[in-house]
Amino acid sequence: MTTQVTNPITQEDIQVGEIANGLPLTIPVYRIKGDGTGPKVYIQANMHGAEVQGNAVIYQLLEQLKHMHLTADITLVPYANPIGCNQKSGEFTLGRFDPITGTNWNRMYQDNSHLVKEFANKHLESDIETIKNEFRQTLISEVDKVLDGPAYAITTGKRIALNLQKLAHQADIVLDLHTGPISSKHLYCPEYAKPSASYFDIPNVLMIPNDFDGAMDEANFCPWWNLTEAFATLGKELPIAVEAFTVELGSQELIDLKEAKHDANSILSYLTYKEAFTDSQYQPKTMQRYVCELKDYIAFYAPMGGMVEYLAPLGSHIKSGEPIANILRMERYLSEQPLQSICLDQDAITILHFASASVNQGTELYKFFTNYELLT
Repeated sequence: MTTQVTNPITQEDIQVGEIANGLPLTIPVYRIKGDGTGPKVYIQANMHGAEVQGNAVIYQLLEQLKHMHLTADITLVPYANPIGCNQKSGEFTLGRFDPITGTNWNRMYQDNSHLVKEFANKHLESDIETIKNEFRQTLISEVDKVLDGPAYAITTGKRIALNLQKLAHQADIVLDLHTGPISSKHLYCPEYAKPSASYFDIPNVLMIPNDFDGAMDEANFCPWWNLTEAFATLGKELPIAVEAFTVELGSQELIDLKEAKHDANSILSYLTYKEAFTDSQYQPKTMQRYVCELKDYIAFYAPMGGMVEYLAPLGSHIKSGEPIANILRMERYLSEQPLQSICLDQDAITILHFASASVNQGTELYKFFTNYELLT
């Protein structure tokens, strides 16, 4: 008879700032302890205010993790940006950009890759475990330097981001849960972690280079990637110790608990592959997965203003010359053709489109995978 596992879940509310009335700005952090033999895992959701599905996924993960035999220590952070999820305009949630500075909330993390060269030279003779432990602590200390520095030098968004980054730097696996405006599921995957992409139940994979652009996944994998390269130039082999992904779960302004269960199972499949459990039965679904380089992930901007009927289904493979949208311009009804058919001039996979039917000329109407191939 199998003994029922019940793992204790602890909660800590971490202060990440203060709001205008002087009260603390806090986020909930849930932790589940494993037996200490597996990886450390960090999962966060809702950095962008309208991207709420990740909170439902964290709920479904907690519901399952508390009954599993864990080797991994797992930290889960819903509501990662408490300001963003409360940024409302009428019935809509904004929360993609800091309303004070205009900066994308997910572009405020700190690049610590500058630490790599000196660290590699100092630890050329160190063993791999020492290198991992020391470099992890170096990254955390670098974040602490800013958080412990003059309070006047840090914006609201930067303070939130650094507190989250400090948590993430303690992990071997980092998953940042997002959604698009109106979107299909897709995965941002660093080039070295390509084999791992097959363990998520996500059909479209975007391969990203080792270029830091301010996002959570980059803040975590870029320093480790760069450290491996630095040691390689010194003649020492070091496996890349951290995998970090941005997981795009679908569309914003939507909670779907049934779909969240599927998304949680997808993450558990990947974590099974990473040996986070001792007895997991989670396996990736059999599906065709497609991969696209970041340079071939193109935006299609509205060639004219008007009211848009989106024709290209999300996740669909469209052919060159196939209509992707109709744009209605009623001001032209009596003078010329009011309905304009819009096409794409190359084969593509439809990943996401703008949330509104009302667009200005130059609005980012769609994003497409082009020059894609099967993930192998």
